[in-house]
Amino acid sequence: MKHRFIVEQKPLMAILSAMQPICTKRTTINATSSIFFQVGHKELVLKSTDLEVSLQSSYILHNADVMGECAFLVSGKRIFDVVKEFEGEIEFVVEDAQLFLKSGAVTIALNIKDAAEFPPFPERIENLMHMASSFLLNLLGKVAFLIPQNNANPALNGLFMEIGQAGLTMTTTDGHCLAQVSTPQCALAEPRTWLVPRRAIFEVKKIMEGSDDKEIFVGICGNQLVFSGESFNFFTKILVDQFPQYSAILKKDGFKAATVDRQQLVKTLRRSACLLSGQFIATHFGFTPQVLKVSMQNQEVGKLKEELPLPDFDGSDLDIRFYAPYLLSGLQSFSEDKVTFYLQTAAKPIIFESQAADHELLYLVMPVSPSLS
Repeated sequence: MKHRFIVEQKPLMAILSAMQPICTKRTTINATSSIFFQVGHKELVLKSTDLEVSLQSSYILHNADVMGECAFLVSGKRIFDVVKEFEGEIEFVVEDAQLFLKSGAVTIALNIKDAAEFPPFPERIENLMHMASSFLLNLLGKVAFLIPQNNANPALNGLFMEIGQAGLTMTTTDGHCLAQVSTPQCALAEPRTWLVPRRAIFEVKKIMEGSDDKEIFVGICGNQLVFSGESFNFFTKILVDQFPQYSAILKKDGFKAATVDRQQLVKTLRRSACLLSGQFIATHFGFTPQVLKVSMQNQEVGKLKEELPLPDFDGSDLDIRFYAPYLLSGLQSFSEDKVTFYLQTAAKPIIFESQAADHELLYLVMPVSPSLS
């Protein structure tokens, strides 16, 4: 039986590109290296899975001649490489266990496999909440950078999502720093928590960034978390490890508040980082009324001494050591000209805080022990 349909190269290429990190990952099932194609009269559905994360995307067909059911598997990498070399409209013809791709005078044939070889795909999604895609991307961008890739503690290799009546909170930590963003705009009557793997967070960010979908739904499907737009469903398994109890370390009882010019501080930290030369050397921060004194010395490279205005700090003189890159990475998530921070003692963390109309951002950095500086 012969089936025929036409697809525009650019939108198809976007879908195939999003599926490459999934279909090229080695698994125990050979069929996961293939992409599942299901063709109807009006819609083309593509599926990819590596048994940890899965992606389903759809494309509206305006020109299709499909007789009965048409589903098949084709090598994910092979079809990506082929479609990349086409332009404009591509005619697909399925016949005799082959997929023919035609454009102009060019015809390429790819072998296809039985769709029954593809592993079971998640179904029956229960949507729990929704938000603007741009808003979710903004929240993820403020905390995802801190998720370690392969921390010895598996519980740190993910983003901890908590949602309840008070709203949605996302927390990440690498053991030295902690980033947290919260918003009251998304809430559930029944509290839920998920520890989402780092890889899944960055994959869904890329998909949303390349999608025209304005709204994203977050839901569950069995033991998986699902991010859905109009044209895609992204599924991920949840980490079963216990995220560290962090609430006590974020308490600011007895801390002194102050503000500093964010850009000035960032520039100072960058200059300090320039002198590190790959070494773990602490920068000294002397907090005094009116002035922040910053100094750092690397005997192999040189030294730095700077002073920044600290107009509203009224605490006692305080000398604390921090690793400059830790401070720098978190300050990139703040947008205010003046950033608020909290201090107590040289043994306690510094906590940066930002409160916007629709979210609150916290970034905590632990001090460096004098014995390590």
